[in-house]
Amino acid sequence: MNNNSPGQPVTSSSSSQPTSTSTPAATGVPGRLGSLGPVGLVLAGGISVQFGGALAVTLMPRAGALGVVTLRLLAAAVILLVVCRPRLRGHSRTDWGTVIVFGITMGAMNGLFYEAVDRIPLGLAVTLEVLGPLALSVLASRRLINALWAGLALGGVFLLGGGDFSGLDPVGVGLALGAGAMWATYIIFSARTGRRFPQADGLALAMAVAALLFLPLGIVGAGSRLLDPTTVALGSSVAVLSSVLPYTLELLALRRLPAHTFAVLMSLEPAIAATAGFLVLGQALSAPQAAAVALVIAASVGAVRSQVGRGRNPAGGARPEPVVTARPEPQPVVVAQPEGNGSAS
Repeated sequence: MNNNSPGQPVTSSSSSQPTSTSTPAATGVPGRLGSLGPVGLVLAGGISVQFGGALAVTLMPRAGALGVVTLRLLAAAVILLVVCRPRLRGHSRTDWGTVIVFGITMGAMNGLFYEAVDRIPLGLAVTLEVLGPLALSVLASRRLINALWAGLALGGVFLLGGGDFSGLDPVGVGLALGAGAMWATYIIFSARTGRRFPQADGLALAMAVAALLFLPLGIVGAGSRLLDPTTVALGSSVAVLSSVLPYTLELLALRRLPAHTFAVLMSLEPAIAATAGFLVLGQALSAPQAAAVALVIAASVGAVRSQVGRGRNPAGGARPEPVVTARPEPQPVVVAQPEGNGSAS
């Protein structure tokens, strides 16, 4: 993995250029973190994200879902602006339009997700949300095999709702699905922003846009509670756990880990979220709900692997479609397989 910033696509290529991923600079990160191994680093990043989400749920009685999102976005924006120091001049109107839409999408994605986890268990919310990027990957591939993965995912959703979702808050389910749609949109505009802005400039500016747009909602929802020192500290902790630490760990991991392997590991997010929900929030899943999470994970892994297999075509073959996966935080991953040269790493 190289020094490219968050918001830029990860490209696995047979060329001499290094694999890149979206993440902030890792200067000053202790070298001993690399001793965990690349897989361990990715899993540690996933654990950090989902336990950050669990911490956010515990913060909601103090500031509400809108207040937590506001604190999270503000803290992440400040960190990214300080670290990246993005250039404001020299960008076209189209560049600014792209980054503004990216910021709006980011704010909507976070807002819908946190409102969802305020109503339904964390593991189930992440499982429903991951359907967004999974659908994007399946639709982008246009391959018959992906109908199988779509069927597995739909089977998981059916199990999750017990056939009619009567056991879950329907508003929470709708919010999680809406967050998934925003996640898919986020992936698209993340890639576009990464092509138009150098390093992490685009992500930092988009995060600032999201924070500014969400600030009035946070003030309405939480009011003076946003100024409570304990609440601010906890909100900043959520931002660190869900953004800064995962970016750093994944930066180190992708220096030694093939991008498609990283994408498969990212598909385990619903299981990690369910574990965090159980350990931190006491949100135990029933046997059918656990089976539903497993089906959605299998569908996500299958979609990624089928795209990787398509990259292993003989020389002269058609350029494969991208595999798209990401976590519901400022950490998109767009994996483009190499053109038909027999290489898949």
